[in-house]
Amino acid sequence: MEWTIQPDREPDAEPTTYAMQCAVCGETSRPSIDFAEPQDWVFEHGGRNPSHHTYREIITRPWRAWWKP
Repeated sequence: MEWTIQPDREPDAEPTTYAMQCAVCGETSRPSIDFAEPQDWVFEHGGRNPSHHTYREIITRPWRAWWKP
């Protein structure tokens, strides 16, 4: 037997969340299940910091592991 993993799609799984992080200063948006919210944060952050042009997407996706026969 060996372990296997896959994204957790069970009804009680935690939701997948999205956030954006500024690669210049490290400031990060709040996580959200709706990607539009972190995207809006990028526009607001870039507006306040005109030299901040690069960002990282952070995806938190639940996974589950079990013994594979």
